[in-house]
Amino acid sequence: MVHVTRIVIIGGGPGGYEAALVAAQLGAEVTVVDRDGLGGSAVLSDCVPSKTLIATAEVMTTFDSSYEELGIIVADDTPPLEKAARVVGVDLGKVNRRVKRLAIAQSHDITQSVTRAGVTVLRGKGRLGSGGQAVDGSREVVVEAADGTTESLRADAVLIATGAHPRELPDAQPDGERILTWTQVYDLDELPRELIVVGSGVTGAEFAGAYQALGSKVTLVSSRDRVLPGEDPDAAEVLEEVFRRRGMNVMSRARAEGAKRVGDHVEVTLADGQVIKGTHCLMAVGSIPNTAEMGLEEAGVKLNDWGQIKVDRVSRTSAPGVYAAGDCTGVFMLASVAAMQGRIAMYHALGDAVQPLNLKTVSSNVFTDPEIATVGYTAADVSCGKMDAVEVKLPLRGNPRAKMQGIRDGFVKLFCRPGTGIVVGGVVVAPRASELIHSISLAVDNNLTVEQVAGAFTVYPSLSGSTAEAARQLHIRKREGSDS
Repeated sequence: MVHVTRIVIIGGGPGGYEAALVAAQLGAEVTVVDRDGLGGSAVLSDCVPSKTLIATAEVMTTFDSSYEELGIIVADDTPPLEKAARVVGVDLGKVNRRVKRLAIAQSHDITQSVTRAGVTVLRGKGRLGSGGQAVDGSREVVVEAADGTTESLRADAVLIATGAHPRELPDAQPDGERILTWTQVYDLDELPRELIVVGSGVTGAEFAGAYQALGSKVTLVSSRDRVLPGEDPDAAEVLEEVFRRRGMNVMSRARAEGAKRVGDHVEVTLADGQVIKGTHCLMAVGSIPNTAEMGLEEAGVKLNDWGQIKVDRVSRTSAPGVYAAGDCTGVFMLASVAAMQGRIAMYHALGDAVQPLNLKTVSSNVFTDPEIATVGYTAADVSCGKMDAVEVKLPLRGNPRAKMQGIRDGFVKLFCRPGTGIVVGGVVVAPRASELIHSISLAVDNNLTVEQVAGAFTVYPSLSGSTAEAARQLHIRKREGSDS
């Protein structure tokens, strides 16, 4: 424990509020300066809302893709009954009202938790003051309230956790009605009839899949050779095949240069001159860190060319007493990583035991259908020689539980060191892959071998049985490699 130390945190997202809880528990005097509501974009406009929307889409997709195979009959009273039409649809207005309600409730819960811990929450916009320079070992943080009034705080340590906002193209300015960012889609009352999604990264792929499942006709514009260019190639191939099979128009190597509203439609112009028409357009072309006009560079905080704050593995910036966490650092744009960065920053600032951030134990998930979950070293790491590893990929189509549930797409992939058999990475493509990746995460984090993973009991039948089976096959592959 430490004597009371003044901590000011600018930004109330996962990096900020988790840091506040840790600092308060360690005896610090903590103030969080937040502009929009605790939880940040992760809770109010990004992670929680999008996954809530996707939860509805998931039900629709599961029903649509397997109800006939599982023997489920859906009928209405439209004759003839033997050719009854499906009557399953979605009320997007109701879905979005639920999305907003859950986001606000989650923000409220976080606020209560933080204030109960003794943290002071100030509503306003924070920036470093005093020309950015430390005075008597402390720093000034200036808080500007919505009414324009300002307040000055002194801090022994400052954490910047201001997140990021959607990037906008100069010739595709969002209007909140037809041309949208991912923070604006929850204001829609009716389902887009024809949705153009520009950008095939995680955000674009998740929304494209969700709206396709909800009933929109979706065109996904990808400037790369495939969707999800940053993910495992085999996983991306599976997802793109599923997208196309379900009727999505996936346009590869197609770069959007602009989008404009024409009456009740949108026209998206591609670099080759082609024009795509739809009723709505969702721009998912990356994000910009919220680091401007905060006095960071004046304080000696170094930024990279994208405006992201440079930090080390314990969240320190280049300026003494100033830490940073979350999307404004660009380290790994996940809520879980932001929270860990924030906690590590406080452990370090307050003199507690600290374990530096290790990105090779981070598990991540793409919430498409099927989901794509990864942890540890990747196929790209192996192919470029960064990690010497043996790989096994086991399709789910041979798994008995998958057969029972009508699951046709997906696989489990494991990577291990050729000599020791230590598991160094894995990929799961399956429904609820976000749940199935945990056992592989434990293996990676604890340096377990494929023999240990294979030797643990799994329930029969279960999708997790494929993880153990992949480990058994990897044990054989490793042994054959060592014998040769």
